Amino acid sequence: MGPRMKAASILALIGCLATVTEPKIYPRCKLAKKLLRAGMDNFQGFSLENWICMAYYESHYNTTAQNVLKDGSIDYGIFQINSYTWCRREELEEINFCHVACSDLLTDDLTDAIICAKKIAHETEGMNYWQGWKKHYEGRDLSKWKRGCEVP
Repeated sequence: MGPRMKAASILALIGCLATVTEPKIYPRCKLAKKLLRAGMDNFQGFSLENWICMAYYESHYNTTAQNVLKDGSIDYGIFQINSYTWCRREELEEINFCHVACSDLLTDDLTDAIICAKKIAHETEGMNYWQGWKKHYEGRDLSKWKRGCEVP
């Protein structure tokens, strides 16, 4: 193997090792089906449409969304779950009621995010935790959010 081939091989290897996590943005209907399978429809009395529109408002269905707040805490993932109370950042000891690393809320696998969102809805005032939902969607007709998605 010549020097150019070795260099090309090394660059290819470095490229594989330095892969960047691409944001996963769920299509609305795919997210609706995933949330339905996870038992979110009528969880704590909130229809599937509520969960779909809340996720849209919070993250635009982006699993890697992060938002740094004025108090230094960070909202993570598709449901924008806050680090101060609900998850743990490696460098800080936080309350972590969901018993999950905040980084686990940033993956394409929504299992941890859904479990934590259910815990938040169960242990707080339902969906009132999500101020965007409360301000923009509470008490409104949300039927359009699952329209065309082939979900009941």
